[in-house]
Amino acid sequence: MDVPMAKVDLPMKGQTALVTGSARGIGKGIAHALAIRGVNIVVSDVNLEEAAATAAGLESLGVKAMPLRFDVSKSDEVASAFAKISEQFGRLDILVNNAGITRDALIMRMKDEDWDSVIAINLKSVFLCTKEAIKLMSKQRYGRIVNIASVVAFMGNAGQANYSASKAGIIGLTKTTAKEYAKRGITANAVAPGFIKTAMTDALPEKVKEEMLSAIPIGQFGEIEDVANAVAFLVCPEARYITGNVIHVNGGMYM
Repeated sequence: MDVPMAKVDLPMKGQTALVTGSARGIGKGIAHALAIRGVNIVVSDVNLEEAAATAAGLESLGVKAMPLRFDVSKSDEVASAFAKISEQFGRLDILVNNAGITRDALIMRMKDEDWDSVIAINLKSVFLCTKEAIKLMSKQRYGRIVNIASVVAFMGNAGQANYSASKAGIIGLTKTTAKEYAKRGITANAVAPGFIKTAMTDALPEKVKEEMLSAIPIGQFGEIEDVANAVAFLVCPEARYITGNVIHVNGGMYM
């Protein structure tokens, strides 16, 4: 006897989301979490081949997915990308500013170019993409913006002055965006991950990972899905009254 399948409610079905840096890692996980909820995805990454592969995988879930390569730190490329999104989908409901890089060094040894590149990719990009997204969202009187910050924005981290500063800047920018555009139906929030298992963190020495683990009350590292699910909540209808906030996804590493 066949058991009838439960009806799946997809309140965000047909919406469109841009997730920057989404060909791999946390960004890819976020894109997947939105796609399974029926959201069409723009997969943005500097590696177009990887973006196209990710987009193809998302389309197998029954949504539309468009790979797009542009430099998130350059205003002309960002503006051009948003024009293409508008032309392809006609609207943009969700923006997830996830793209980011690291260039670690102690302050005394940090090169100017390493500071500048991290601030440009991690922070300036959030400003540029938010600015373009608001143009579309304001016309719709609806939009959801989620910025990926980090636990180090609150704790700091030796060797990551540039990264910590960029992520702390995201928090201030998020709160300002929330205040400026709430009356236009746009919410802006941030998610601050702690130690999340990715290919990058897997490559760290075991001693470093053991030290990090000892600082996490839950006693285990986070998964990409933990971050992705937090983002999916913030853009869903049930989170309509949440704006200007930060959700910490760190297992108690920072409280």
